[in-house]
Amino acid sequence: MTNTANQIKYHAFCLVACAFLCLMPSAVLAEKAPEGSLVAVHFSPYVVHFSSNPEHNSYPWFVTLEWESASQWEIGGAYFKNSYHQPCGYIYGGKRWIFGPREQHLFLKLTAGAIIGYFEPYENKLPVNADGIGLGIIPAIGYKYQRASTQFVLLGTSGFMVTIGYDIWK
Repeated sequence: MTNTANQIKYHAFCLVACAFLCLMPSAVLAEKAPEGSLVAVHFSPYVVHFSSNPEHNSYPWFVTLEWESASQWEIGGAYFKNSYHQPCGYIYGGKRWIFGPREQHLFLKLTAGAIIGYFEPYENKLPVNADGIGLGIIPAIGYKYQRASTQFVLLGTSGFMVTIGYDIWK
């Protein structure tokens, strides 16, 4: 696939994802979301890679917006630059398990979804990838205090990142 076709596919994906994420909180508010649901933003400026490679990008500028239901099911979308400096998106669903009171607790989180942006010559860096659209399954462990949270996110066998987050709507 040509680079132009990849760029068109990526930008179309980003437009759909942005529209979805912008409309999602409005739809939730219009439906009078159940007590306990929230919208959060998370950010990570740095990734630690398990292998040393001068090509690796350690500054992905990862940012995500997610909605979580009162039962801790969530959907979200992220933008980042992958380890090879390619712009990528991740649209996902997942579940968070909390250990402790709702306002201050440890948690485990597992998300799965579509990652777009791993194109030639790096398309084989995702185990499941067809024309730049791959499968991502991402576990995390974290701690939440009131509206702020931090997570340790495992990125397969490639590395890990630490995110900081804040509930922008509760």
